Amino acid sequence: MGETTTGPQFIYRQLAADADTLDCLVRPARRGREVRWFGRTGAGLADPDPALPLKEIERREVAGALLLIARLPARGPLILPFADGPRIVATATPDSDFLKGRNCLLAFRSVESIATILDWLAYHARTHGATGAVIVNRAPPDPAFREELAAALLSSSKTAKLDLHVALLDSPVPLGKADELPEDHPIMAPDAPGKDRMERPAPDPFRAPLAESLIYEVAKWRFLTEARAVLTIDCSDLLAPPDGPTAFDRCVSAQGGVILLVGRRIYPWRIRRNRAETFGDHICRQFDARRGMARWGVVPALAGLERTWRGARVAFACPDPTQTVPFWRAMGLRVPGRKTGELAPKTSLIEDPELLALMRDQFGANPVRPPLSTTSAILTPTGRTCIVTTMKNEGPFILEWIAYHRAIGVDDFLIYSNDCTDGTDELLDILQDRGLIQHRANPFRQMPGLKPQHAALQAAETEPLVQQSSWVICMDVDEFINVRIGDGRLPTLYDAIGDANMISLTWRMFGNADVAHFADSFIIEQFTHAAHEMTRKPHQAWGFKTLFRNISIYKKLGVHRPKGLKPDLWDQVRWLNGSGQPMPRDIFRNGWRSSTDTFGYDWVSLNHYACRSAESFLVKRERGRVNHVDRDQGLNYWFRMNHNAIEDRTILTKLPLLQAEWDRLMADPGISAAHQSAVAAHRSKIAALMSHPAQVKLYDALTGERMRALSRILRHFGASVFNAGPDAIPQDLHRWDIPADFLFTVDHQGDAEH
Repeated sequence: MGETTTGPQFIYRQLAADADTLDCLVRPARRGREVRWFGRTGAGLADPDPALPLKEIERREVAGALLLIARLPARGPLILPFADGPRIVATATPDSDFLKGRNCLLAFRSVESIATILDWLAYHARTHGATGAVIVNRAPPDPAFREELAAALLSSSKTAKLDLHVALLDSPVPLGKADELPEDHPIMAPDAPGKDRMERPAPDPFRAPLAESLIYEVAKWRFLTEARAVLTIDCSDLLAPPDGPTAFDRCVSAQGGVILLVGRRIYPWRIRRNRAETFGDHICRQFDARRGMARWGVVPALAGLERTWRGARVAFACPDPTQTVPFWRAMGLRVPGRKTGELAPKTSLIEDPELLALMRDQFGANPVRPPLSTTSAILTPTGRTCIVTTMKNEGPFILEWIAYHRAIGVDDFLIYSNDCTDGTDELLDILQDRGLIQHRANPFRQMPGLKPQHAALQAAETEPLVQQSSWVICMDVDEFINVRIGDGRLPTLYDAIGDANMISLTWRMFGNADVAHFADSFIIEQFTHAAHEMTRKPHQAWGFKTLFRNISIYKKLGVHRPKGLKPDLWDQVRWLNGSGQPMPRDIFRNGWRSSTDTFGYDWVSLNHYACRSAESFLVKRERGRVNHVDRDQGLNYWFRMNHNAIEDRTILTKLPLLQAEWDRLMADPGISAAHQSAVAAHRSKIAALMSHPAQVKLYDALTGERMRALSRILRHFGASVFNAGPDAIPQDLHRWDIPADFLFTVDHQGDAEH
């Protein structure tokens, strides 16, 4: 015969806590009483006082807190030797019989509602056979909450007929870290975007991350020493439905009586207006989530009661690797009253079919589902490639850049310019008249709050030239695509890519090759010295630009890569690095630079000529940066970007193609005259700048022995050196005999470390 259901039972207890004590339990023992005193973090006891009737058995330190196990006579108060003198300590008696033999959940509650707690209890009773729970209430003690929970447990149709024993444990003192922020605020949500822009709430030790880790031991010795099995999940967590034995049964069959619970965060897509969050709304997960949470399950009798229970583990116990159980953390319940986009980027969230089925089947939910997206592959007859770029006073360098990229297979150029005084606009207009490019005035002044480059990209999204292209890349006039396979042209690269729809072109930083004076000759032929391929610093060294198939997987153009991933299409992203290797999914949404795992130059690189000649750099510095208009580009910028470590002439295989296209363009008298005018304006600007002593001083520094030498040893400097600038480096370091493994860096205060 089956067991009879007796209905739920509820007990309430409060910690015997004060300024030093988290709790203190006393139970009968042979020849007296056994005492377990749980100290609060940072509190301690003085040396034993021989005058006190206390026989110390063991002192155990756990995460900065002290656990004292001692014996007392059968009668009399508990007096402990604190630093300020002996003090009587309040005690409590364990309630281990209340949960004896039961499958128990051990959970923390902060802001979860009573309705959520009832759903949580009922779900785990139905799916995993839970028959008991200890709920540690992290919020300040509230008699109304306690009474309403007890009444609801007994009367709700969800729980009234369940054989559940529930213990609520309150604390009169906060269990969280004193100066930390509450966990029910988005700033504490692990996946929340834009935390640096959030208004910080006041610290709240009742809801802050847990400080009193001994609370797990308190719960064990108060209630759970005789439980059949215990699982540590919170009131916003759901164990996955069992595929075979329940989580409690897995504990019992586990070697050593301990199992691992592995959690992932889940989210609603949207909460309907004027409705509170429920478990049933949580049907989305992050496709690119990297880290989860570790919790545990234990059979106290098998694992041993003296093994300390901690937040993420049972001390000195190895979970049985064959019995791991997954669970989900419902973030809309943990951080309620917020839009989902405040808790996680919506570009990362995808509907999970298993979650949708679970919420419908177990909670009768009808959640708001994310919209479905479609791709719109545009395959023009010629498979056209389009470059979108922005310019300001780049006149002398435009024609080579266009000729080169036309020669390797670029079909279309959409160029935005602003505030040009060197003939850039005139040259671009002539090129547009010849049908070679499309030229637009940068609309950033009509788009308040947007910098020129971002304004141009936003405007470009509506242009037919972009919409009808098969491949698009956003790049600058000092960047050259260097295809390093086959004939060096884009069609060869596309053949190698196959069905991939994105490829990142990692920057290869090219220096000035000690060229001081401007010459009207090819950039790629003048500047052949570059950084080592393995150059991780400065952080700009491995920036990338991305050539992508125009199939609407992303919503908008970005400076380095398309932005606004449509999350339900994430699995259609086929993204390669410059060596043809797949990029990891954690870069699908964000990121603009390669790493040691993702950089590659075997197929293609982006040669970045950020400095050019020293004279041209003076002009570049004077006109400002197109995207960072408020940043100076002086000696520090030159130091970061001028890499002359080794020679790289791979791009010169395309020199005949470039020369042929250059000659064809320069055969047009209008184009030739506009180019020569821009060159003359550039020379005139150089002469004007060199009439100022400050510019001469900078030029002398750029071309001097020290900066020339430093440009060859940049790989030996740490990231902080590039932030601090060359003045942080010993003035004679460039003359040292530097071994291959030498590294020089500075701390945040600028002090040298090498």
